[in-house]
Amino acid sequence: MTAADRPAGIVTRVLAALIDGVVVAALTGAVFGAVVAGMFVVNPVSFRWPHGLLAEASLVTVGVAVGYLTVGWAIAGRTVGGAVLGVRVVANGGARLGWTRSACRAVLCVLVPLGLLWVAVSARRRSVQDLVVRSTVLYDARKVPAPRAPAAR
Repeated sequence: MTAADRPAGIVTRVLAALIDGVVVAALTGAVFGAVVAGMFVVNPVSFRWPHGLLAEASLVTVGVAVGYLTVGWAIAGRTVGGAVLGVRVVANGGARLGWTRSACRAVLCVLVPLGLLWVAVSARRRSVQDLVVRSTVLYDARKVPAPRAPAAR
């Protein structure tokens, strides 16, 4: 682990989680928009805007959030929030988290979000979720370089 690959702190991780919350809200809105559009296409004459779906909306949001976090951590080691703030999730040995541990971490992050606050008092800056699945969130020294401006003609 290099000096740049140090554990991420509470502020960075909370900001990344907030960005991810916005992404999940947008994805959930897209799912509901697609469902409503499908309902309209199937029966436009008697179409009524759905209402009273709090339980269904909550379950879909949880499912979208768990799926989004799992895919991001398993494939890239980061979510959009992590990419924006330059952090990645790794197993304690530094390897990729893998699908099972990513899914477990995602479920814990969605169902027990206050576990993130443990980072503020942990000497190793690890959340409750990190302790359970044996992961670490690091500042990433391997940032993607910014795109270059096109050459002047």
